[in-house]
Amino acid sequence: MKNTNPPQLLLRFFRWFCDPYMAEHLEGDLLERFEKRQLERGSAKAKFLFAKDVLLLLRPGIVRSFKGYQKLNYYDMFKHNLIITLRSFVRHKSSFIINLLGLTTGLTCVLLIYLWVNDELLVDGFHENKESLYHIMSNHTDASGTFTIKGTPGLLHEEIKNQVPEVQWAAVYTDPHEYTVSVSGSTPLSLKVQGRFANQEYLSAFSFPLKAGQSQSLLSSNYDALITESLAERLFPNQDALGQTIEWHFRGSKTEFKVSGLLENIPQNSSEQFELILPWNYFHDELITYKQWGNYYARQSVVIGPGSSAEVVGQKIDDIFKANLPDTRVELFLSPYTDLYLHGKFINGEQAGGRIESVRLLSFIALLILLIACINFINLTTARASQRMKEVGVKKSLGATRQSLAYQFLTESVLLCALATLLAFLLVFLLLPEFNHITQKNIRLVFSPQLLVAATVLLLVVGLLAGSYPALHLSRLKALLILKGFKATNNSSGIGRKALVVFQFALSTVLIVSVVVIFRQMELVQTKNLGYDRNNLIYFEREGQLTDQYEAFLAELKNLPGVENAAVSGFMVGGMNSTGGVGWKGKTDEDQIQFWEYNAGLNSVELLGVEFLKGRGFSEEFKTNENGVIFNETAIKAMGMGMEDPIGKTVYHYTGQKQIVGVVKDFSIASIHKPAEPALFLYRPESTHFIMARINGEQTSTTLQQIEKLYSQFNPEFPFKPIFVDQDYQALYASEQRMAVLSRYSAILAILISCLGLFGLTAYTTEKRVKQISIRKVLGSGVWRIIVLLTGQFSILVGLGIIIALPLSYWAAQQWLSDFAYQIELKWWFFALAGLGTLLLAWLTVFGQTFKAARVNPATNLRNE
Repeated sequence: MKNTNPPQLLLRFFRWFCDPYMAEHLEGDLLERFEKRQLERGSAKAKFLFAKDVLLLLRPGIVRSFKGYQKLNYYDMFKHNLIITLRSFVRHKSSFIINLLGLTTGLTCVLLIYLWVNDELLVDGFHENKESLYHIMSNHTDASGTFTIKGTPGLLHEEIKNQVPEVQWAAVYTDPHEYTVSVSGSTPLSLKVQGRFANQEYLSAFSFPLKAGQSQSLLSSNYDALITESLAERLFPNQDALGQTIEWHFRGSKTEFKVSGLLENIPQNSSEQFELILPWNYFHDELITYKQWGNYYARQSVVIGPGSSAEVVGQKIDDIFKANLPDTRVELFLSPYTDLYLHGKFINGEQAGGRIESVRLLSFIALLILLIACINFINLTTARASQRMKEVGVKKSLGATRQSLAYQFLTESVLLCALATLLAFLLVFLLLPEFNHITQKNIRLVFSPQLLVAATVLLLVVGLLAGSYPALHLSRLKALLILKGFKATNNSSGIGRKALVVFQFALSTVLIVSVVVIFRQMELVQTKNLGYDRNNLIYFEREGQLTDQYEAFLAELKNLPGVENAAVSGFMVGGMNSTGGVGWKGKTDEDQIQFWEYNAGLNSVELLGVEFLKGRGFSEEFKTNENGVIFNETAIKAMGMGMEDPIGKTVYHYTGQKQIVGVVKDFSIASIHKPAEPALFLYRPESTHFIMARINGEQTSTTLQQIEKLYSQFNPEFPFKPIFVDQDYQALYASEQRMAVLSRYSAILAILISCLGLFGLTAYTTEKRVKQISIRKVLGSGVWRIIVLLTGQFSILVGLGIIIALPLSYWAAQQWLSDFAYQIELKWWFFALAGLGTLLLAWLTVFGQTFKAARVNPATNLRNE
């Protein structure tokens, strides 16, 4: 006859109304009678009589008191559980230390990444108008596709104010740029500062508080200036800066501005850092010579009124632009200003990520490390729980309830997590200076309510999850069965632990592969031939006397020991100016192309070390340099000219007709995230911004001192600030370099935590199998055979994790590399190295415990058998 279970609904009803002190015994009797009747009278009759028995038990004396049969002393219960917990920690030192180390390490990593992610998310969040503040962006479409820039025509500003009533504030400004500012007097001083031009409404749209000055009249004059408190202290120490005069230097000119206001120092979580604001009207009236709707020299942001639609306002602004520039292939649109820092990457005119990708990646890494640490904790907690069965049996026989036992186990788990959290905060405090150095931030550990709530929720979730197995499983076992020697075998628990080990090492392997791939890609960045020689190449601003006397300066500079060559140059890593104003024979409306444009002087192109494929550079041997232009090969191909004989062909530049005098090999303009782009060099030495020199690199500091001495002779009022081109190139990959360092540390932590957990599980397993090992030794098994036996089961789990990880890591590597135009080839040994490394580390972790267990004298373990 097939056995069936008693009606579960009635059984749950009985457990609900029955007094807890009687429930265990009465339930046992009910189940015993049900099984006997089922054998004798059948399932249907047994279920009927079971229902009758349950209902007959529904009487006074058996029904629980729902008002509570006793008032528990929770303080004493907590104190008792705390003492038991501390004794358990002392008794099981190894598992306690492993759990504490693993959790502390994981939580430290999570807290550091949390602080970094939170800092990134708060950038530009301090602006009061952030919900209605939008930046005007422009999409430019040419033959190569659509690209997005922040620049817009400066003439648009007045039209927005006159024609778009939904706009409350219309700010127009420039990007921050490094300028030289000086003060005269008894102690003249010159400084390099970050400054920008902006209109009056800039301070209304953005929240940069005014410290001193009349807000209504700021920047109303063309010669007003706003400076920050920190700049005021440097320029006018122990003086009132208001009303003072500063001298602003640009190229060879010097303009005096009056300090009309002091700004509070720009918050560190601002995406744009500056110390000086000069009037937009001065910039637009005095410095912009090409005031046309096709010149995108302005940055503009608007604050729209309540209830206004950003899409409608954006369309109105685009309509104004197109009305003034018909047949344009440029479109204007609004993007939330606070989104641009994290979501500033656009592909084909659509937002496609940016810094948010790093935020997501690091958040994912933090989650993986926390998972690995939690897996350790849960595995060791559940493994050790079965050793406490006798404790549970004795306590239950003395009257302990299931609830009190569950409370005890959960208290132990949560208390360990709380201790790990406190240690993690301490480690974060100690490691934060080095972490700030790596991430180039100034993060502080502030115990904000948000941080404390997040940490509390984290420790409760981990603690309750890890303590759930002993709390729910062991606490429900019968006291009589436990004291008779019943073993609470739970196959699902063992399978679960094995699955967690597999998952843990799969995550570790993915992180190791990521480190290998990122390292190799960064190695490619460092070693790739960029098309120009960036080594030992320096440049500095061409300003002051160097604007007019640059030829004399260059003549003396070239004669300095350690200087190989020098020239004026407009080249800048990342590009400086682009233009679509180039025409050629056969060009159609569909052939609109954007060219990177560089001003050059004599031998400027050769100084960069670019390779000429055809023609020549700009040389004093030729008198027609002014009418010449040099293109890169991508530009020649984009214009549809054959590489066989482009020299001598005519193109039409917006400055006049030009003749191609040279073609250079493609060189990296920005970063290797992008493929080669069209570029041109024009002979315009008077418009170059820099003086560039190549030094031999043998005595760099001595050479720089000599250059500085010569510079001070020509420009005594200006500070000498040389920049290495290689530093600019490295700055392009600052984010990737930070990710490489952080991922390397993360992989080390992940494998360390995984090995700690494996060490603990190995110790537990060998301890459980000590008698089996002794019997095998008595029957003739050797030490190495036993080691192989014990190591084999863990090797299978680690190997399975590696097999699962390899395709996942290959996919993740492909996704990350897809952002680079030039990328490494994913070779098989990357994955083999990661898998083999993980397996070797696992073997080393297990070997110590298994070797120790295999060498124990069998008599020691079998003497009582």
